[in-house]
Amino acid sequence: MSKCVYCHARKGKRQCPALGGLICSLCCGEHRMTRIACPPDCVYLETNVGYQQMRLGEQFGQDRRSFYRELFELGEDAAALFNLVEVVTFSYFQARLNALDSEVIAALQSLRRTLSPLHIPAAQPPPFAEQLKKEYESFRKQQPQQAIAAHADTDMLDRALKFVTEFSGGGLRSNRFLTGLTGYIRAHHPEVAEQLAAQPEAGSRIIQPGQFMPPMAEPAGHPHHTHPHHHP
Repeated sequence: MSKCVYCHARKGKRQCPALGGLICSLCCGEHRMTRIACPPDCVYLETNVGYQQMRLGEQFGQDRRSFYRELFELGEDAAALFNLVEVVTFSYFQARLNALDSEVIAALQSLRRTLSPLHIPAAQPPPFAEQLKKEYESFRKQQPQQAIAAHADTDMLDRALKFVTEFSGGGLRSNRFLTGLTGYIRAHHPEVAEQLAAQPEAGSRIIQPGQFMPPMAEPAGHPHHTHPHHHP
């Protein structure tokens, strides 16, 4: 019996191009694109993408709601800024199955550095980092009445980095955050997913930040009200 090349315990049944041997279906399903560097053309990757997005999307939705409650304590502007991050991230990565969470984390870190009062020399930022910075600057220009101190945005970015990193799980090749975000938006906001996927250029969006934020957190026992920007 050929043992699984990953766990070396169960029987290997699927040819794994990344590991060069047979892998059991359990290890394939659990570790693909996180601990295993799957090539984009792997036949088992495509068949399981929808399931992984659905599974992680539900967990992401729960963690996301808790995180937004934390952001609303900072102010609605902080929540709108993270929603911008979600919009830009989904739009940029929704068709890239081989994208990694490290690209999102690097972009958040890069934007965080640009807002720092101290000049921190850094290498040329990667493409997504440049895209996120461009969208952030456009977002701030469109909301002069909501202009706030830069340290408030850096506080939000620090919290966002912690949230993304923790959901990702810390693996060097993890795409857990991207899979969860994509699955959540496609399952709970299909009209948002469809419109963002149809927009070839990120600069002119139909969906604006704030349109699919969760309702504002309310004290226990109070009736639930819909946030004015919440997308039905």
